[in-house]
Amino acid sequence: MLDALITLDRTSPRSLPQQIYAALRVAVLDGTLKAGLRLPSSRQLSDALDVSRNTVNLAYELLAAEGVIEVRPGAAPRISGPVRPEGSDTVATPAARPVALSARGVRLTTDPRGPDWITRRGALQAGLPDPALFPTELWGRALRRAARSLRTGILYDEAAGLPVLREALADYLSAERGVRASPSQIVIVSSMQAALSALAQAFADPDDAALIENPGYIGARTAFLGAGLTVHPLPVDERGADISRLAPGTPAPRLIYVTPSQHYPLGGRMTLDRRLALIEAARQAGALILEDDYDSEFLFEGRPIAALQGLADQGEVIYLGTFSKSLLPGLRIAYCVVPEAMARPLTLLLRNTGRQANAHVQAALADFLSEGHHRAHLKRVREVYAGRGHLLHAALTARLGNRIRVAPPTGNIQLALRFNEPVNDQWLAGALHKRGFAPSALSSSYLGPERESGLILGYASATQADIDRCVAAIDDLLRSL
Repeated sequence: MLDALITLDRTSPRSLPQQIYAALRVAVLDGTLKAGLRLPSSRQLSDALDVSRNTVNLAYELLAAEGVIEVRPGAAPRISGPVRPEGSDTVATPAARPVALSARGVRLTTDPRGPDWITRRGALQAGLPDPALFPTELWGRALRRAARSLRTGILYDEAAGLPVLREALADYLSAERGVRASPSQIVIVSSMQAALSALAQAFADPDDAALIENPGYIGARTAFLGAGLTVHPLPVDERGADISRLAPGTPAPRLIYVTPSQHYPLGGRMTLDRRLALIEAARQAGALILEDDYDSEFLFEGRPIAALQGLADQGEVIYLGTFSKSLLPGLRIAYCVVPEAMARPLTLLLRNTGRQANAHVQAALADFLSEGHHRAHLKRVREVYAGRGHLLHAALTARLGNRIRVAPPTGNIQLALRFNEPVNDQWLAGALHKRGFAPSALSSSYLGPERESGLILGYASATQADIDRCVAAIDDLLRSL
């Protein structure tokens, strides 16, 4: 009888019909119950198991829906035809082939910073704002207003972003960054990384060349490599990227990635002559310049330099921005300013690949910008971050002296510390992580064999105690080498 195959546990979170279904299904799959076998009626099985007929009927319905049994009016249920291929119960089943990543999957899952970098957390991590300074109450009010205004639902036809946010951004970028853009040229995405990945797929083919500042942002490198592009170093010094120093034989690029307002990670600004030379080189190569203005809001000295996009009058530059640094990374809002003709194709790509940003966050951010809250927040945190940056710089120079080179902060929310003698900065970053800190190794930001060793230290949320402990740990580890 079937009751010998079924053990019911009335304390289990699984319902009784599910338990009966699961037991019979296993018995069919392992060959205990053969095809064509007549099963007891629901009344017979319910009596044997001391459950209601409805319980058995529900289990039978689950089995019938999966094609395990056949149930016909006036006839006893029967096991359906063979569930497994013929002979599979007598011939040893070959071991399953292990699931392997595709070549694209390998590219997309490789991080030049090291296999454990993504899990690292700790003080002085680069690129992170201070969450304690986030205007929680104001943002909460903006979100509540967004929830009320959007409660009737958002249609899929806003793949480029909510019009209200694109309009607010067009005004903001024109006033603050000298970016020439109509709302129709602005495309909202979920992150800077999503934007770089989408642009690499939209405007370049596998094996096309891309130029990346050297040293430069690893996220751009991984996005381009993930899209199958070949990446080549674009030399950088204190005056920014220098297209005139490109290595002989470098192929004509399809994409050129730069951070001209504040170079990442070293912090210099690209001079006007180099900006103009870069635009001209892009025109001659038929390339697109991707201008990442990742944290230009944080300028502590002088006046901000207008965006590179404002100098390009033939659509050579796509301008990229994010709110991950000025607000919070978890908001998942970034944007692209693209030439008019590129806006619709890029929007369709975002729609087809699911890279759109949350609509309620977009509506709240539009309110935040138009009400002046974002500008007020920046004014407040800029002063705090500048103070913390100078504390870190002073502590580094006082304790580590001529063993390092580190420029005082003029902007950004991180400092690049460079060692005057060769140091295994990958090992050093790992050792610091064990002590509660999460700096990045500077050498990971380089392409090619020639690279400097150092650390990229974030200071936006650093306390004096964090700074003192981290600098002491660096000193201690360097002395142990």
